[in-house]
Amino acid sequence: MAKAKKIAYFAHLEECLNKYPRAFIVDADFVGSKQISDIRIALRGKAELVFGKNTMIRKCIRNMCEKDPEDPHPEWESIIPYMVGNVGFIFTTGDLDKIEDVVKEFVKPAAAKAGVIAPNGCKIEKGPTGLDPAQTAFFQALNIATKINKGSIEIVNDVEVIKTGQKVGSSEAALLAKLGVKPFKYGLRILYVYEGGVFPTDVLKITEETLMSKWSDGLGNVAAVSLALNLPNDASFPHMFIKGAKNVVAVALEAGFIEFDVVKKIKDMLDNPDKYSGGGGGGGGGAAPAPAAAKGGAPAPAAAAKAPEPEPAEEEEAAAFDLFD
Repeated sequence: MAKAKKIAYFAHLEECLNKYPRAFIVDADFVGSKQISDIRIALRGKAELVFGKNTMIRKCIRNMCEKDPEDPHPEWESIIPYMVGNVGFIFTTGDLDKIEDVVKEFVKPAAAKAGVIAPNGCKIEKGPTGLDPAQTAFFQALNIATKINKGSIEIVNDVEVIKTGQKVGSSEAALLAKLGVKPFKYGLRILYVYEGGVFPTDVLKITEETLMSKWSDGLGNVAAVSLALNLPNDASFPHMFIKGAKNVVAVALEAGFIEFDVVKKIKDMLDNPDKYSGGGGGGGGGAAPAPAAAKGGAPAPAAAAKAPEPEPAEEEEAAAFDLFD
């Protein structure tokens, strides 16, 4: 009978690994069977919860990988080192964020037990406890200052009874039980994300904006290197094209060839700076903004912002060429 159950479990786990593209690897320490049952019901139709002995899971995955040497499935093998402790899987074909919300929903408070490593700290605030004076020994064992007020024990100062990561002692557990305090909360704890491999839970924080930002940074680096090497490609070509267009406009201005609309516009800016400076009206409230960049990507020359002193035509054209170089 045990062998039949083992074969059935192997078949079920193999089916899940083939069927579902992603999963959570979760820790189930201190999670009761009723809580697990409630989570299964909440995940019905969204995901499948699978637990088992770590030795069985590792053996099943190794058998699956060895079954077809030509298709070894390294993503399955990557799971094996993480099968340590009271762990299991939540397999799904849907969005992991929704599964995470369900897991976080089913968290229950629990009393402190002696010998347990505290997942979080616990602080008792000062004030009356409701305990009679005969029970001061619990507080004295933990060096907690108390006084008797109106026939009950009162804590004088706030005190941290349990610190995160420390083992809970019998005195702390007894005192918290007397006070009716349940300092811990237990539920399935997500350890890793499986999707083509095993990854830390930080990958869930990666958004589309994060990916686009990284992609843009990488594209900028590729464009910079390509431009330095004078290597045309999809990243560098737009910059090369714009630079080439600026050079064409500069050469056209220098040669007096003004058949292009862009060249005509810039030539007009150079010949009639008052027209674009906005300072010729006299009584206005300051100079108008500098003219917008010329059509085709060539920027308006800075000299057009205010009227220059009369200069020979040769010097004016030379200045225009330098601006577009």
